[in-house]
Amino acid sequence: LKITGLLVLEVFVFALIAHTSTAFFDQPVRQLFVGSVSMASLICMSASPLAVMGLVIRTECVEFMPFYLSLSTFLMSVSFAMYGLLLHDFFIYLLSFDVDFQFPNGIGVILGAMQLVLYAYYSRKWKSSEPSAPLLA
Repeated sequence: LKITGLLVLEVFVFALIAHTSTAFFDQPVRQLFVGSVSMASLICMSASPLAVMGLVIRTECVEFMPFYLSLSTFLMSVSFAMYGLLLHDFFIYLLSFDVDFQFPNGIGVILGAMQLVLYAYYSRKWKSSEPSAPLLA
């Protein structure tokens, strides 16, 4: 029931953005509006693992931080940052900090690298054979 509610909310937000962009904006402003919304959602997606990273630091346990999710976040952010660099697309890299780090994908690269470093550091310290209870039931 919760997943269905979240799916309905997601479809509603998508429809609202699509309707707003087509009804109220012409082509250049529409591109700016949709690009800004996409950029904000990408930054939120990249920053969402911060809560789990805080839990890993507090508990010194990597049990609740999946390695493959951290790795895929890092690799996806690197690939899109490189794509934005090659394409010179404003919404993919917006502000160039350096040749290697682009914003907002640069945030994903930095956060993904931080997750991988945390996983590497705390996985050595945490040697448990039995998983503990899940955080959410």
